[in-house]
Amino acid sequence: MDFRLTDDQQRLRDTAREFATGEMTGIAKRLEAEDEALPREWIKRYAEMGFLGINVAEQYGGLGLGNLEALIVLEEFAKVSPAVAFPIFESAVGPIRAVEHFAGSELAGRVVPKVCAGELVCAVAMSEPDAGTALTDLKTRAVEDGDHFVLNGQKRWCSGGGHADAYVVYTKLSDAPGAKGIGALYVEKDMPGVSFGEREKLMGFRGIPSADIFFDDVRVPKANLIVPAGGFRQLMEAFDLERCGNATMCLAIAQAALDQALAYVQERKAFGKSLVEFQAVQMKLAEMAMRVEASRLLIWRAAKNAEDGLPSVLDSSLAKCFANEMVRDVAGAGLQVMGAYGYAKEYGMEQKLRDGWGWGIAGGAIDIQKTNIAAALVGRRFDQRR
Repeated sequence: MDFRLTDDQQRLRDTAREFATGEMTGIAKRLEAEDEALPREWIKRYAEMGFLGINVAEQYGGLGLGNLEALIVLEEFAKVSPAVAFPIFESAVGPIRAVEHFAGSELAGRVVPKVCAGELVCAVAMSEPDAGTALTDLKTRAVEDGDHFVLNGQKRWCSGGGHADAYVVYTKLSDAPGAKGIGALYVEKDMPGVSFGEREKLMGFRGIPSADIFFDDVRVPKANLIVPAGGFRQLMEAFDLERCGNATMCLAIAQAALDQALAYVQERKAFGKSLVEFQAVQMKLAEMAMRVEASRLLIWRAAKNAEDGLPSVLDSSLAKCFANEMVRDVAGAGLQVMGAYGYAKEYGMEQKLRDGWGWGIAGGAIDIQKTNIAAALVGRRFDQRR
């Protein structure tokens, strides 16, 4: 068991780090200030550099590398900002992987290469006003009509809502109860009957657009079927990889907070000496570093155990849950170490706390991950409805 990166992985990380820190820092500040998504010309630039579809099969325009390599690149960009990292998140661990793994070859061949080329942005539409954690309660419904499905319903908390070109829409496809009736369709933004609500204003995640999506008798070709009714388990298998991406966003934010705090305490002086000379500060730094490194190992283990496939629910939930709690502690400690400078928007630490907190809500809340972990440990699911 070797915990070191290979030479190729190290070179990939160095390339991503050099690009992210050299090209994206100023852009990240602008996205945070203006709450605008990364411009499409930069997404094309990512594609030219090979940062989109890192772990997507070569036949679909990806690099054909593993999940670990994708997460390594994602971390380097997310250390600069989740907003500049989000296109990589969507292409490497997001809904497009469900299309690649489970859709027919015609749909996958039509969609996935465009994402890897930076020509198309695809988001996931899962949650609804009355179905978030209890996702099997969703009401969005698609009914067969000839060679189409007719889709009606509403989605909420869709990262990319109104900005993405297409959506992987979780929907009821039959009258079977719960998960047995749920599948997914690939729905394009410009299909008649698709509309969007106002842009949501969130505590963090600035630069990552989010809005309600409305489907009013949207005719979706049957060729756009990703998984049929009863395919909910497959969708959740793909979502296990997205959990690792969520955890990596947390890891990156925490690592950036640690790096910033470490630099600050060596420069800032109090009572005639650097803050790092105080034992209380040393303890704080050590605790931050321990949590960051433990999180990285859990994430990398989940990715490595899956090889090029999809992680297990246990590995991905452990990684996500730990990282979600870790980033709140580490970013909070970083803010406290920097004092008033940490609390000031100018220096960026308070943004790390705001952004870090959100990942423990997105993609399955912390407490849900704990029930997933317990279920995996005992080998059965728990009925939360009774």
